[in-house]
Amino acid sequence: MRYYLTGSITGLLAALLLATTAQAQAPAEGLSPTLAAIKKAHMVKLGYRESSPPFSFLDQAGRPIGYSLELCEAIVEDIGIEVDDPQLKIEYVKVTSDDRIPAVVDGKIDLECGSTTANAERRKQVAFSPLMFVAGTKLMVPKTTAGTAPTDFKGKTIVVTKGTTNEQAMHAVDKKFNLGLNIVVSPDHEQSYQMLVDGKADAFATDDILLSGLIARHKSQDKFRVVGDYLSYDPYGIMFRKGEPQLAAVVERAFRRLGSNRDLIPLYNKWFVARLPTGERMGVSISPQLEESFKVLDDSAGGTN
Repeated sequence: MRYYLTGSITGLLAALLLATTAQAQAPAEGLSPTLAAIKKAHMVKLGYRESSPPFSFLDQAGRPIGYSLELCEAIVEDIGIEVDDPQLKIEYVKVTSDDRIPAVVDGKIDLECGSTTANAERRKQVAFSPLMFVAGTKLMVPKTTAGTAPTDFKGKTIVVTKGTTNEQAMHAVDKKFNLGLNIVVSPDHEQSYQMLVDGKADAFATDDILLSGLIARHKSQDKFRVVGDYLSYDPYGIMFRKGEPQLAAVVERAFRRLGSNRDLIPLYNKWFVARLPTGERMGVSISPQLEESFKVLDDSAGGTN
């Protein structure tokens, strides 16, 4: 009897020890999977785009810079607080419009800091931060082009960037108006722009702000212009993994902190109104819709006007 009692106690102690060990080995003290991986690596992986000024692009030294990257770096500060590691390092990982969503889903990056539309279809796979910009599909054309509406380009060649909502928008317009467009796809915005420069396309369709950014970056205001009505509505957000409420709360907390400190509008002006580090100037004032969105963040954080 004594043997079995002792055995039971021994077994209980062993079970408790295993439970304690398992708890100690659990993902970083109950952190969500992404935050646990960040804590373990002491590093956050930020996805950036090479040619999406002023959101995410390269400076003269080839370093990733931009509005979206600054927002992500602010989120990293709050992640550091959440995982109790204020010295988190940042690894910058290049992504494209085509592979950015798989990069988030597969854990190649923790935050995608580009110019990504937060729509219902994408929300099935990933999560998004609060609104950081509002754009829409328009056309970039040579200044010698008279047409401005999609119907003016019947039978013409339109280049789009692979994996973008603009590609879907142009196919929808083509079908709606029976235009017989030749819609060609390139790997990134820079190559789409180059197709227009080389005369291989009659127009380049993507978000209006990105078109303006490319024109400013290449100093080609005398060669190209952005025309037409909006062909889609594209609200931008920082993208991260879906199904992690703790990570979502950290991202939202970072935006509320920026809103309550009145940092969002100065940050916007730095990248859209003032001269960029690469020399060009966008000159795009904040829209009333985005300004109101930032104000809501301020109010939700307890700010006062």
